[in-house]
Amino acid sequence: MTHAPHLSAKLDQLRALLRDLESVVVAYSGGVDSAFLLKVAYDTLGERALAVTAVSPSLAQAELAEAQAIAAEIGAPHALIDSHEVDDPRYLANQANRCYFCKDEVYSLLAAYARAHGYRTVVDGANLDDLKDMRPGRQAAREQGIRSPLVEAGFSKADIRAAAHGLGLSVWDKPAMACLSSRIPYGTPITLQNLSQVERAELYLRPLGLSQLRVRHHGDTARIEVAPDDIPTLLAHRAEIVARFQGLGYTYVTLDLDGYRTGSLNEALKAHATPSPA
Repeated sequence: MTHAPHLSAKLDQLRALLRDLESVVVAYSGGVDSAFLLKVAYDTLGERALAVTAVSPSLAQAELAEAQAIAAEIGAPHALIDSHEVDDPRYLANQANRCYFCKDEVYSLLAAYARAHGYRTVVDGANLDDLKDMRPGRQAAREQGIRSPLVEAGFSKADIRAAAHGLGLSVWDKPAMACLSSRIPYGTPITLQNLSQVERAELYLRPLGLSQLRVRHHGDTARIEVAPDDIPTLLAHRAEIVARFQGLGYTYVTLDLDGYRTGSLNEALKAHATPSPA
């Protein structure tokens, strides 16, 4: 399938980078970024490219199943390892650097797995857009020697989606996802109970066909974020949603009229960091 000239050049550069690495473990979540990287790596390196997914209570089971299905679609080998960030009290404290402790755990496990199985380098699906937001996990990646070929080859999120579409990857337009802990505001301790509560709430809403979805956990309040165009769909099922969420343990069920936006829980951090003008 043909690509725009700038994408073709970036794809050529990406393939060259991967050939130079010789063999890679792809830190693989099943999202469009890591799936695209896995696709290109497997097409370039064959069995010398391995997808590895870290499994823990912060990964929704539906996401794991989809990741396995996408790896099978690509045809690439796929391994699962258990990660234990939820055993780390620094992670459970859920401060603004929470992602650092998760990624430090996951990347150290992936690096050890790569060494044990004869793979030279661990690569992740970070792209240029990821450099614009607060991402404590990037520090862990640097410390663990993780390479980010999509950044090195100059891929933005839009580039990745366009190139993935051109390669026939079914998840080219998959909505962005993040771990379940990202639904819990900084400073609210993470527990297996609130992770499960969020997972079950989102699982209930997914069959409605929402283009984007987050259930943010604020104690006894669930704050639902969907794309603005999907708000009428949610309101059409208001009574059933309230009943279901109350059955999951929420007292209040709210709809965020600002709609879904990535990193919305970072907004509170930014508001405190930069004083508002008088």
